[in-house]
Amino acid sequence: MQTFIALLRGINVSGQKKILMSDLKKHFEELGFTNVQTYIQSGNVLFQSEEKNAAILQAEIEKMILAKYNFKVVTLLRTPPELKEAINANPFLHEPEKELSRQYVTFLSEVPAPENLVKINASAYDPEEYRLVGTTLYFYSPANYGKAKMSNNFFENKLKLKATTRNWATVNKLMELAGKL
Repeated sequence: MQTFIALLRGINVSGQKKILMSDLKKHFEELGFTNVQTYIQSGNVLFQSEEKNAAILQAEIEKMILAKYNFKVVTLLRTPPELKEAINANPFLHEPEKELSRQYVTFLSEVPAPENLVKINASAYDPEEYRLVGTTLYFYSPANYGKAKMSNNFFENKLKLKATTRNWATVNKLMELAGKL
């Protein structure tokens, strides 16, 4: 069995795309997944599957959500080793002045194309900062994330790909929970 962390984009945010976590857990179990566990209302689901191909699982999950709720939800999957790698690779951890409570991890659907990366003039968004490591983008905002100029939508639009963002505490809690499966 392979453990996965499903990161659903944009559910239960400002009353949009409402999904009860108890229902979501049940629907994941109906797909044949085991040890299904949700964490907070923002669309984090840990589960195990005999299928190891993340692309197949992602398509199944997105198809199920569309069928059950009649709206599309981008779903990105990470395995515990991938999540651990993302935690360990956070470049802001080496900058103690960057408060952990102001750090965010944006999981990308793929490595951004270089021509799209150049569209982000980072200096224009100072004091917000980002660093890219593979398919993981680390974001720091000294202000509240809700007021950040560099948001999940910003990165999706500039990089021309799908993404979903979690705060640093949530990413670490998901790793902790995955270790217990």
